[in-house]
Amino acid sequence: MIDLRRLHVLRAVDHYGTVTAAAKALHFTPSAASQQIRQLGREIGVVLLEPQGRRVRLTPAAQRLLAHAEEIQARWELAELDLRADGDQPAGLLRLAGFPGAVTALLAPAAAALVARHSRLTPRITEAEAAECFDLLFDGDADLAIVEAKPDEPPRDRTRFDQQPLLDDPFDLVVAAGHRLAGRDRVDLAEVADEPWIVPSATCTCRTHVLAACGAAGFTPNAAHDSMNWNATISLVAHGLGVALVPRLAPIPANAEVVRLPSIGEPRRKILTVTRRGGRSSPAVAAALEELERLAPTLLTV
Repeated sequence: MIDLRRLHVLRAVDHYGTVTAAAKALHFTPSAASQQIRQLGREIGVVLLEPQGRRVRLTPAAQRLLAHAEEIQARWELAELDLRADGDQPAGLLRLAGFPGAVTALLAPAAAALVARHSRLTPRITEAEAAECFDLLFDGDADLAIVEAKPDEPPRDRTRFDQQPLLDDPFDLVVAAGHRLAGRDRVDLAEVADEPWIVPSATCTCRTHVLAACGAAGFTPNAAHDSMNWNATISLVAHGLGVALVPRLAPIPANAEVVRLPSIGEPRRKILTVTRRGGRSSPAVAAALEELERLAPTLLTV
């Protein structure tokens, strides 16, 4: 008989990438986590860890076992939903997670609407970037997350997570109110190729989108300033320190002396909803998804 607790340790090593990282997430020592996996291997008669330099890695047998483990986890998710079901009415704690822009534009208004419609439902929101959102889902600390897909990375493990598109969020050129292009209806990014730019910092997912959009327009932006959040970007633009590409989901304060201009070609980022496999069957999650899908199209007008 397979010990499901030990199987979860194996899944954690695969999710977090190393025994050390998995052990930290599970509040184990690395040696204890390794021992759990070795014991699991002895139970089923296969080797699950093998040396790789000074470290260890999962064997092909471990990878095959993981495929079964994800099926078991998905079935367990459905079993929990069935056993805890209170009819088909959303109720209980609904844990939501998302990046800052998603919290502001999507999760906060969606949560308010859910509370108004479902008195027995209690949404709880955690602000988190994509990598942490996947960790929260894996650890069972989130039921539904909104993440920004990275154009330069493959999708996360689809056997473990159910990822579905929510919307494509266009990037607009933002210029100071007195900029020479401020009166235009639409601009070609090549028209500002020689100007100073405010670009997202290296830790921001949107940096890749901005550089790719500029590259598609035939230039590399002159990064005069780096910014970690859109409010700072808007302030720098308003003070005439450069131009910027800003996603349409990012709100611009009403008193900011800037102009948002759609760009030719409309570079976009993909926004996804993510659950654990089987998680969309939850009435609470289904209600949240319905509200998000209703809300999303209303946010994309300039």
